[in-house]
Amino acid sequence: MTTIPRPDQRLHLTVSAGDPYERGTARGEQLRTGIPAALDVYARLFALGGITLDDARADGERALDAIGDFRPAARAEIAGIAHGAGVEEWQVGALNARTEILARSTAVPPGECTTIVHAGVGVQTWDWHVELSEHWHTLTSRGARHTVVGLTEHGILGKMGLNSAGLALHFNILGHLRDTVGGVPMHVLAALVLAEAGSVAEAVDLVRSAPLASSGSFALFDAAGDAALLDMSPVGVHEIRPDERGVLLRTNHFLTPALTADEKSWLYQPDSTERRDLVASRLGRASELPTDTDSLAALLVTGADEPPVTCLPDPGKPLGQRWASLATVTLDPATRTARVLDGTPADIGTADWRVLTAHP
Repeated sequence: MTTIPRPDQRLHLTVSAGDPYERGTARGEQLRTGIPAALDVYARLFALGGITLDDARADGERALDAIGDFRPAARAEIAGIAHGAGVEEWQVGALNARTEILARSTAVPPGECTTIVHAGVGVQTWDWHVELSEHWHTLTSRGARHTVVGLTEHGILGKMGLNSAGLALHFNILGHLRDTVGGVPMHVLAALVLAEAGSVAEAVDLVRSAPLASSGSFALFDAAGDAALLDMSPVGVHEIRPDERGVLLRTNHFLTPALTADEKSWLYQPDSTERRDLVASRLGRASELPTDTDSLAALLVTGADEPPVTCLPDPGKPLGQRWASLATVTLDPATRTARVLDGTPADIGTADWRVLTAHP
């Protein structure tokens, strides 16, 4: 095992414009070196999975068409990012659809993330290829219906975060046999939920209205105390409510029985179930469940003989198989506060949180 490379200072972008193209241009201008660097890594991952540059271009353009049909403003923001960064629009389209494009590969399995929501707060690890460890940033975006703060990759509209209305979103990837490119990409959908929805109910309605061709899960919770976990797939969206102790717990497999028959279980299992069972057992042994973000995050710290909830890369593995917990994220919708740790849950106490507040 090895450590994870980190930049000396993690980039934070602040953009503020009512016009989505201008908002995107402001993002792209701040990522003129970051987006090409991220594109280079993804080009290598695509190639490893047998996805040619022509394939990636066609997929990126299909994704842009789907985004434009559903939300022209999001399409305009992506065009602005491309303009500001000096790259082609299909390239930014491919970044936003990277999950869907990689779903066509068996050589590059997706990353692994673990999420807990309880007592109105949430925590998750973001696990992805260690080669992308320097190609993400934190963000404050103003100008849409709601101000949004959170974490995302260079060139990608959104990922996990919360908004000024008090809606929080954690994001995990799932896998279904029918996953493909052609619907609204999961990362774009996450960005739209945070930009537009003011509550869990509004978020669920938005997700159900979107044309989906891929799979994922949003853990949604808001300042009013509502919470729901979504199993999203090309064959439907299913809503899961907190358990009897008020907990939402997610790794990387479907929790809806109707979806498990066509799940890409070979990508995530047995690891996903093992990670979920480990965290569930820790929650089950607790006489009182944690109600603050640091205590929840402590449940995600694992060692060498445990399922890798805290994930460190193995330098002996080839490209595409070096997983790492690139960040730890906590969300508190009551205070509109997101905290991002440039490290694993085991780094809590030795590294500083970046604190972001979604002011109206």
